[in-house]
Amino acid sequence: MTDSSLPHKRSSEVSRRRFMARTGFILGAAALSGRATTAQARTTGTAAVIGSGDHVPVLVIGTGYGGSVAALRLARAGVHVHLVEMGMAWDTPGADGKIFANTTSPDGRSYWLRTKSKQPLSNFLGFPIDRAIPRYTGILDAEDFSGITVYQGRGVGGGSLVNGGMAVTPRRENFGAVLPSVNADEMYATYYPRANSGLGVGTVDSAWFDSVDCYKYARVGRKHAQRSGFPFVFVPDVYDWDYMEQEAAGTVPKSALDGEILYGNNYGKKSLQKTYLAQAEATGNVTISPLHQVTSVAPATGGGYTVVIDELRTDGSVATTKTVTADKVFFAAGSVGTSKLLTRLKATGALSGLNDEIGKGWGDNGNVMCGRANHVWDATGAVQSSIPCGGIDNWAAGGAFAEVAPLPTGIETFASFYLSITKNPNRAQFSWNAATGKVDLNWQTAWKQPSIDMAKTIFDKINAKEGTIYRTDLFGVHKIWGDHLTYHPLGGAVLDRATDNYGRLHGYTGLYVIDGSLIPGNTSVNPFVTITALAERNIEKIIATDL
Repeated sequence: MTDSSLPHKRSSEVSRRRFMARTGFILGAAALSGRATTAQARTTGTAAVIGSGDHVPVLVIGTGYGGSVAALRLARAGVHVHLVEMGMAWDTPGADGKIFANTTSPDGRSYWLRTKSKQPLSNFLGFPIDRAIPRYTGILDAEDFSGITVYQGRGVGGGSLVNGGMAVTPRRENFGAVLPSVNADEMYATYYPRANSGLGVGTVDSAWFDSVDCYKYARVGRKHAQRSGFPFVFVPDVYDWDYMEQEAAGTVPKSALDGEILYGNNYGKKSLQKTYLAQAEATGNVTISPLHQVTSVAPATGGGYTVVIDELRTDGSVATTKTVTADKVFFAAGSVGTSKLLTRLKATGALSGLNDEIGKGWGDNGNVMCGRANHVWDATGAVQSSIPCGGIDNWAAGGAFAEVAPLPTGIETFASFYLSITKNPNRAQFSWNAATGKVDLNWQTAWKQPSIDMAKTIFDKINAKEGTIYRTDLFGVHKIWGDHLTYHPLGGAVLDRATDNYGRLHGYTGLYVIDGSLIPGNTSVNPFVTITALAERNIEKIIATDL
């Protein structure tokens, strides 16, 4: 769909219908078109797609941060690596000429095997804004468990495809609570710098930030934070800031300034496809099979592991089932994917030697959302960059770090929106349900209350200072807090518990975990830089000692 076909371009009249639809914020914008525009799965030669009966030295399950790091470092060490990814390759444009759907116009590309969108911000003025979409292997999975919905990226590049790109290194003084068994000096001297370099992390130019309309919302957020005594900090990101400046100047196709984020970013964001994975494939030692989902890993008779893989069609059905052998297997399917798979393999006997820490220590990184209704003199701007670049740090005093998030609706909303990361101590466990043949998670919605209380240490004070109120129409009817979800799943195969201190699974030689499931539930900030840095640390050790 082109910009000229959107209703807000056809008419200057802000009707009630348009106003409601277009105010469905960055992470849950309403659909304005029902046309099913789908990108195609990558067409690869038979040599690139794994075949039944193949033997590979290393199989990596997943292409997110941990899997991408493992693939690059192993490939550069001369090891042939095959990655399997349950999502699509996302490298072929759809009928609208773009690979990814716009945030305001979700279609089949937008959700993983859903027939109705499930937007994190689901309401406006109390009215629901989700709508029917074609069932397709889309880019965003809103996976429902008891008490929580977990949002995850589906495709080559994993979560890097759908996040806001906030590349935050935790404060040094907080690291001991994040990964207590890891040497912090090594992480901050070697592995965090390596991760930031590999990811292409940069920070917005502060002078440009102060001058452009697209960050008016963030400047309002900064003003309100500072007037209440909270520090506002600029946060690094993996967006190409030079490109964004060109977007603002009107010299390149718009991406961040067209609200693209939740369902992929067509131009400016440096996802893993452009960084680690591109470098890995360039070695000639890495191949990737998209739309391949691992269902079993078990010891093979002659050594190594027998891996069963379903090749999926874009409607989610199984096209064929393949059996391959791998000398070593790296689990990198993300906190939820890895934890679910290992929990099932242990319970059903395929990997019965895994220890009892499998499935434990899962947390939501303390995620909770809220919005505030500003006064008319604190307009936040009709054009907002979808890439957040600042936050409010009250971690030491109140246990909360709040991302000042955009609402790129194309109209003025006089609203401030926030995604908070909090020091929530609650942890859940995955378990195998033999009756349903599925893995359950025992999270309880009530466990979000500590996160709400911690976020309130910031926003109650700001509201009192500014004479403002919370928005109550974004997550339902008369509901202030977005306490039903997480973007930052962590844990389930915790480092130095389910694995040794470098991700080797206890009970088996040649099986490794190298993703966010190693981190026990919280990183104090957005987690992907820590996941990447930990993967850099672990794979260096594994290459040196195991290969």
